Amino acid sequence: MGVSILFFSAVAVFAVWWLSKHRLASKPWLEQGTASEFPGAGVSQTPVAKVGLTVLLASLAALFALFISAYVMRMQFADWRPVAKPTLLWVNTGVLMLSSAALQRARVAAEHDDEREIRAYLVAAGSTALAFLIGQIVAWQQLVALGYALASNPANAFFYLITGLHGLHVVGGLVALGWVMWRRSRAERPDVRLGLALCGMYWDFLLLIWLVLFGLLLLT
Repeated sequence: MGVSILFFSAVAVFAVWWLSKHRLASKPWLEQGTASEFPGAGVSQTPVAKVGLTVLLASLAALFALFISAYVMRMQFADWRPVAKPTLLWVNTGVLMLSSAALQRARVAAEHDDEREIRAYLVAAGSTALAFLIGQIVAWQQLVALGYALASNPANAFFYLITGLHGLHVVGGLVALGWVMWRRSRAERPDVRLGLALCGMYWDFLLLIWLVLFGLLLLT
């Protein structure tokens, strides 16, 4: 239960940070200026996309919370044998942090219309995310070589399931990032900025989820 509470607390902190950053909790009718200057005023479509992504992230958070709860409950049984934690997992965590940081830098570059930096940071974000996935696969191979096969113990199955589920969502993020990179040469600048903002939110979420999962694996 303690781990589940920790997870939900982390998700709540992320939600508060996101709301404050994107001003979804603001009251535009109490502010000065034209309607087009404020999100949610019915003129811009930006809030619709962001709210839609927020709903998706909330659903994904609930999904991971269910798996974490099942993990914590299952580990109480006597046949549970903890999985070894390869050192490579620490490296992968750092790589995912770099990927998130690179995407945030791309967002800043987009605000300044610096095409060279946007391109460089997008490539860096995509490359490090791909390196994270490759590192996770290598970590799996290391565990299998040590005898931690998928079906040999419930702890092994949960480890591969949780990390694999997270990896699939990283793949989805790479697809979205690739779409944004393709749209850069065809869309207007506001559209590109919106795409980068949405990718940045998703990347932050994936990083948060991985930190929670990695902490759970280390503590158990």
